Amino acid sequence: MMIRTILGDMGALARTVNNSAQAVGTNCGRTYATQATFDIKPYRLHNLDSGPAERGTVTRDEAIEMYRQMQTIRRMETAAGNLYKEKIVRGFCHLYSGQEGCAVGMKAAMRAQDNIISAYRVHGWTYLMGVSPAGVLCELTGKQTGCARGKGGSMHMYAPNFYGGNGIVGAQVPLGAGVALACKYKGNGGVCLSLYGDGASNQGQVFEAYNMAYLMKLPCIFVCENNGYGMGTSSSRSSCNTEYYKRGDVLPGIWVDGMDVIGVKNATAFAIEYVNNHGPLVMEVFTYRYSGHSMSDPGTSYRTRDEVQEVRQTRDPITQFKDKVVNAGLLTNDEIKKFDSDIKTEVDAATKLAKSDKEIPLDELYTDVYGKNLVPLIRGLSPNQMHPHKTLNHLRAK
Repeated sequence: MMIRTILGDMGALARTVNNSAQAVGTNCGRTYATQATFDIKPYRLHNLDSGPAERGTVTRDEAIEMYRQMQTIRRMETAAGNLYKEKIVRGFCHLYSGQEGCAVGMKAAMRAQDNIISAYRVHGWTYLMGVSPAGVLCELTGKQTGCARGKGGSMHMYAPNFYGGNGIVGAQVPLGAGVALACKYKGNGGVCLSLYGDGASNQGQVFEAYNMAYLMKLPCIFVCENNGYGMGTSSSRSSCNTEYYKRGDVLPGIWVDGMDVIGVKNATAFAIEYVNNHGPLVMEVFTYRYSGHSMSDPGTSYRTRDEVQEVRQTRDPITQFKDKVVNAGLLTNDEIKKFDSDIKTEVDAATKLAKSDKEIPLDELYTDVYGKNLVPLIRGLSPNQMHPHKTLNHLRAK
């Protein structure tokens, strides 16, 4: 891997003393890189004359943010898995461990007006879109500090510009096309990233969404997060064509290594510009999940432990990124250790709150059924049982 480090100042001085605005601590003997450029594994293209640049530049601040985000998601998912094993999280729980480079890379390229919708493996995305680890973990345990007041659980989390995890396989894809249509109506230059897995790729509604988006020239990026397995079935057993970036027919496509957060960022930036000018595009991010499909799946009946371990040792997105930025001089091992410690402290505190927090009171069960209170009464368990609709703000005012 060829790395070109760009120092903050020019000439010999830049090679010995760092620009003070970029330095961490007071050790003037340390030379800090302000940004570095890395080679990216070649993209694969479909119906495109050119694609993203195969070199990506990352600043020191970007490196800090991306590392912290990936490590926070990893530790948060570990905590979620432990809460599930303790039977504090009930129902479904789908972990994102191993796929952090996909979400963090895409988020690094997104702008304020851009949107995202996905399936149910979304704890990490919820955090990236503005919800704290406490808001995520409390939602998992059904507590009032959760981002949906404990009503949504693992699958149904939301945030501004984040249209949630969706439980119906593939159903989020046409919804994402609808969000892209809204962007077009608004004329704000925003796009929608509509995420789905290789397991959902054969759904008919996916191809219907492709077709409509193409005819209407919608600013939609259809993202297939190919983690190799749809539930317990490998992609080679479920799909006659496993080159998912080519499956949009006339829609252009890009394949990117989803374990390379910088490559994903580059590809997403290219895709955002493309769909705003030409219409929809399919992007396949080739990744891997370490856990089973959900917490109820041990993930070892259809693949070997050695396979999982090999990916952890050779392709892990966090380890690869850490090695790159440390070797480039953007971060030091001591800084990495400090970030890890801070993240552990934050997630441990969030886990403690998720266990001790209260559930919402009974009278809040009928809150926020509607965005606007246009209907004075909503039905309860039977047609004769009617309840006044309330908003959360109404309850807080009491």
